[in-house]
Amino acid sequence: ADEQLDLDDGRWEDIHVVTGALKLFFRELPEPLVPFSHFDKFIAAIKLQDPSRRGRCVRDLVRSLPPAHHDTMKVLFRHLCRVIEYKEENRMSVQSVAIVFGPTLLRPAGEEANMAMHMVFQNQVVEHILNQYSYIF
Repeated sequence: ADEQLDLDDGRWEDIHVVTGALKLFFRELPEPLVPFSHFDKFIAAIKLQDPSRRGRCVRDLVRSLPPAHHDTMKVLFRHLCRVIEYKEENRMSVQSVAIVFGPTLLRPAGEEANMAMHMVFQNQVVEHILNQYSYIF
């Protein structure tokens, strides 16, 4: 059954409820927005020293995602770019958004011990895609 959501309902007025629901939706997916098969490739790409190689590599990886993942990422990141445009009011810089969404959108298949090490790179991937949105999409 399709759940009917009444967005005029008072409980949706708190933006944190909406963002929390969005984050939870992505966290609860059986597979993250960046599929497990692509996790190591994205981490390797973001570690590339040469900025133009890094940029091309990340763009090619995004383009290689399954259509549902790619199209969802395009819409989500377009929205997040709009959120960042209002960072003066909402205090959500590119870095803040990356910290919030990095671990939710990209995570390794096994919860291995080097999570803290991955965290930095997960955030950098999200930050990169936000900063290079028009180039990538």
